[in-house]
Amino acid sequence: MNESSKRGWAQVGKWLPGVIISGAALYALFRIVKWQDLVAAVRSAKPGFILAIVFLAIISLVVRGKAWQTILGKPVTWTQAFFGVCEGYFLNDILPFKVGEFGRSIYVGKISGLGTFRAFSSVVIERAFDLAIAASLVLVTLPLVIGTTWIKPVAIIALIVVIACLVGLFFVARHQQPVIQWLNRVTEKRDFVKQKIVPQLEKLIQGFGMLTKPSRFFLSLFWIAATWVVWIATYYLGVVQIAPGAPLWWGIFVCSIIALGVALPSAPAGVGVFEASMVAALSLLGVNSSSALAYAIILHFSQVIIAVILGVWGLMREKQSLTSLVSSVPLKTNNTITQD
Repeated sequence: MNESSKRGWAQVGKWLPGVIISGAALYALFRIVKWQDLVAAVRSAKPGFILAIVFLAIISLVVRGKAWQTILGKPVTWTQAFFGVCEGYFLNDILPFKVGEFGRSIYVGKISGLGTFRAFSSVVIERAFDLAIAASLVLVTLPLVIGTTWIKPVAIIALIVVIACLVGLFFVARHQQPVIQWLNRVTEKRDFVKQKIVPQLEKLIQGFGMLTKPSRFFLSLFWIAATWVVWIATYYLGVVQIAPGAPLWWGIFVCSIIALGVALPSAPAGVGVFEASMVAALSLLGVNSSSALAYAIILHFSQVIIAVILGVWGLMREKQSLTSLVSSVPLKTNNTITQD
């Protein structure tokens, strides 16, 4: 087998787990839904509902841009952070493994002068906040859904794990020099690791410094929470189309389950996993699976379209091509890592 064939199979191997998960989710959905009910539910969606969720999708990106800009700090403007988020989501919609998170780090790191790994550290913090909020919401709402208490300890454990990760990041940020010295010491006899990897880890660790500044920490958490408010409003709006009069906590529950579901490896745009997560959440609430899938498709498609439009706008605004952005994401060479 020649070198190009090996690289081709390696790429297939990277895509395969996510495709399998998405495929399994789609297969399960096709088994439980009734096509005539699905079509009828899609046709029942009102134009006003479509416009509302498109508007909320745009607002969520606006607020998310502010949240990321707050985490990144003064060198980055809101406009840069906003288009960085849009381009990242766009890449996530066309490539697997959430590589858009690294793509937006490259984009913002370059135009702001922070560097890729300093920018990427802010994405790690952002996602840690998201997981903490998602775990908290599951902890609050899941006992209401199933009417039992056995799941509560499981949710508490999940939340403790996330908080422990945040505390670990805080410890690393607070003790940067000792941690960096330790890294240099343990990699002393490994030249490649010490020269190519440790310097990037140092930049990543330096980016965690935000966690040691209380005002910036809580302001960032506020904007992340504001994004979640918009997301919850979006999904609650979808829920009441299917189940008029549903309590607000239904929207909170659905939002948190979807957030945890799409964190799994999947095909680009989370195809299948997003829909399966929403159908599973609404099924636990007694909602018809076909109706749930119809509105999951509408919500997901609307969000993807908005991300694509704004992501392409961001590329055009910065006069860069999709090819150049995509080619900068995979870490195929050491140059990609060390240029900043």
